[in-house]
Amino acid sequence: MKTPTQPLSALEQPLKLRIFISTGEVSGDLQGALLIHALQRQAASRGYALEIVATGGDRMAQAGATLLGNTSAIGAVGILESLPYLVPTLRLQGRVKQYLRNHPPDLAVLIDYMGPNLAIGSYLRQTFSRLPLVYYIAPQQWVWGAFLERDTRRILDVSDRLLAIFPEEAKFYQRYGGAVTWVGHPLIDRIPHPPDRQQARAKLGLAADATVVTLLPASRQQELRYLLPVILKAAQQIQAQLPAVQFLIPASLPQFQQTIQQAIAHYQLSNASLTADSQTAIAAADLAITKSGTVNLEIALMNVPQVVCYRLNPVTAWVAQHLLNFSAPFISPVNLVEMRSVVPEFLQWQATPAALATAALTLLLNEDKQQQMLANYQSIRQTLGEPGVCDRAAAAIFEVLLAA
Repeated sequence: MKTPTQPLSALEQPLKLRIFISTGEVSGDLQGALLIHALQRQAASRGYALEIVATGGDRMAQAGATLLGNTSAIGAVGILESLPYLVPTLRLQGRVKQYLRNHPPDLAVLIDYMGPNLAIGSYLRQTFSRLPLVYYIAPQQWVWGAFLERDTRRILDVSDRLLAIFPEEAKFYQRYGGAVTWVGHPLIDRIPHPPDRQQARAKLGLAADATVVTLLPASRQQELRYLLPVILKAAQQIQAQLPAVQFLIPASLPQFQQTIQQAIAHYQLSNASLTADSQTAIAAADLAITKSGTVNLEIALMNVPQVVCYRLNPVTAWVAQHLLNFSAPFISPVNLVEMRSVVPEFLQWQATPAALATAALTLLLNEDKQQQMLANYQSIRQTLGEPGVCDRAAAAIFEVLLAA
């Protein structure tokens, strides 16, 4: 590995390193962008010039990566749900493999995105036997690891180092013999303290005393079909009980805007607004009704009470439950942090409009329950680690890189 032995003089050029980062979907793009900034800081402090090539999204490109393919909208949860993305993913991976053959990286980082990343990780391991690979934000095998033990082994097979973001994640992979470093959760860096609600409301033109509910139904195409109607029907029922309630609905991807706008009109949500800035929409809210995902932790770190749900294609859900005996203690990352029920969550057949509306109204109208949830959020914030997560992750990556 290239290692500068003396400080660089004014006439010398810094040694150049190429890092390849592979991720997908909206959350992976966010985490990848945060990591890129930290890698750039590490490179500068160590006297390196850094080139980053990646699969990811617009945030990663803005952070300085050269995108080999945009994967922010390529991804799904479930068997049938993944089928439409199989051919586009294979085509993209073919182009990525060809590029990497011609431009070998000095290190590769895999972020979440299990199926595609196991494929690209296996390819890199076979093609560049000495290439160091780091898995950052490993798929949640520590939640259903017994269900998919084969994939757990494959994750460790392609990883020289695994950087865990949850304490339970680190313990799980260590039990399997992995080289694991717990760095904490990167959202601690993005949201070091809760934002000011009144400032967020002023920015959005909302009254200080308005009752505001933010709806976060989709970051994947499949969720527009299986979650958007359920969440908007729940909003309809809340509106019937609280006619003055105002709804904010961020569109995580621009191509979702038209579908969401049409659904707002269909369900006759009279005080609903589509917004582009999800953080401000969450910060302004009294409550969020949300799909399960990384956004749950963002909501918790912003001190906003929430109700969580998720639905898959009914066939996928039936196969998982009855043929594969799938089970998980929780679905929301908020509940997974300390493996306890902090926020109400509803999965598949339990995720009905009535159930969501009842849970939401209970939180909106019961201050004691709100305060209990907020107190639990504080415990979660402490469990997620200290600020500086992304810099710790980047430093660990450079340790692997320079030791290779």
